Amino acid sequence: MGLLDGRVAVVTGAGRGIGREIALCLATEGAAVVVNDLGSGLDGSHTAEDPAAETVGLIEAAGGRAVANPESVSDFAGAGRLVAQAVDTYGRLDILVNNAGIVRDRSLLKMDEADYDAVVAVHQKGTFNCARHAAPVMKEAGYGRIVNITSSAGLRGNFGQTNYGAAKAAVMGMTFVWAVELARYGITVNAVAPAGLTRMTENLFAGAEAPPDQDPALNAPLVAFLASDTASYVNGQVLGRTGFGYTLFQTPRQVATMWKEGGWTPAEVAEHFHEVLGQHLQPVGMPAHPLLGGKG
Repeated sequence: MGLLDGRVAVVTGAGRGIGREIALCLATEGAAVVVNDLGSGLDGSHTAEDPAAETVGLIEAAGGRAVANPESVSDFAGAGRLVAQAVDTYGRLDILVNNAGIVRDRSLLKMDEADYDAVVAVHQKGTFNCARHAAPVMKEAGYGRIVNITSSAGLRGNFGQTNYGAAKAAVMGMTFVWAVELARYGITVNAVAPAGLTRMTENLFAGAEAPPDQDPALNAPLVAFLASDTASYVNGQVLGRTGFGYTLFQTPRQVATMWKEGGWTPAEVAEHFHEVLGQHLQPVGMPAHPLLGGKG
């Protein structure tokens, strides 16, 4: 028996990379999977490819159940049709993995409005769109698992990713809100910051062979656990992967307080900031991988 026997999952952006590995893993654990992928290029541009069908073929060849879905998650109505397909095909929807994404990396001084809007539309708005349609179905059933895919680029910062980092930080924020709102209905909401060699990261290796710990399949078991009954006590958490290990992020919270009866003047803040709050300042930027030349 698998962890997800009898469950139905929607995985967005599951035609390739991390999303595909998640879909394959959920199916191996017994879930029927709606494999969503628009088949777009890395920057969201149209292509004639059908990676969702390829993933479905892999699942079926292994004895699992899956159907393909070509909707764009950035379209609210399209996200509704995606959720409806799961219910119409399999009679229920238990699991939503919000993984779909694109990148258009540029520094702030070079990024234009279209670059920003396109990335935010898929990552941030797409996550909202799918969850907004899935949550009522899960509420009605009294059960649900939502796993949002975030990124260290949004949790720590990364050069050239204003749009991506902003969207992924927003995904973290929505995770916290939904965890609070939906827990009463038996729905948990968590976020995962994965790692691995995919289309989004292959240029970072500059032709070098990726090490074994960059296999995108390594992320999938954690997502499968969070999608299962056994993870009912895990809610509102941000987890990640480093090498062969899974990690838990300490999410933003107060770590120090500078207090003075009656409040402060700017000069007083300047005088005391370093000795109180300044001792706790945190580094920004993603930690470097030895093969990534410090790019993280």
